[in-house]
Amino acid sequence: MLILASASPRRLELLARIGVVPDRVVPADLPEDPLPKETPRALALRLAQAKATAVARDHPDAVVLGSDTVVSVGRRILPKAETADEARACLALLSGRNHRVTTAVAVASPGQVRSRVVETRLTFKHLSAREIQAYLDSGEWQGKAGGYGIQGRAGAFCIRLTGSWEAVMGLPLYETSCLLAGSRT
Repeated sequence: MLILASASPRRLELLARIGVVPDRVVPADLPEDPLPKETPRALALRLAQAKATAVARDHPDAVVLGSDTVVSVGRRILPKAETADEARACLALLSGRNHRVTTAVAVASPGQVRSRVVETRLTFKHLSAREIQAYLDSGEWQGKAGGYGIQGRAGAFCIRLTGSWEAVMGLPLYETSCLLAGSRT
């Protein structure tokens, strides 16, 4: 049995692209605050592993897939925007700048947890106050790391992307496919 430890509809869509349909979706409800001095990479990895293992404890015979995405500028970790003001601050910071999206994926199967981390570098164009407000009005920012979802209107903000588009959306497909294939052998 495969369980997705996430309530993200994007992750379900991404899994479907590679022909994977989880038997169950059981979101892990964990605090996602970074630890003091924790790097974006370490945070994404810790949370992906924690989500997978937390759900695996209640389903010891299942294969559990956990993932987490962190947006950062340097070592500064941006929040998952809860308010329009948070999203506005994130977009203002990202405007005209390079940033990183780090997505970790972990697969817990009986007796083991395996994981991968994917870092994608992006550059956003300079955003006008009008563009930021229009994006905020769309509501697409809600609950998104860094205050944006690349798969929607914010895709027009990105002038350069080096790495995995799907990882920016929340699940690196190649790495996920490899981890799942290894858990079934």
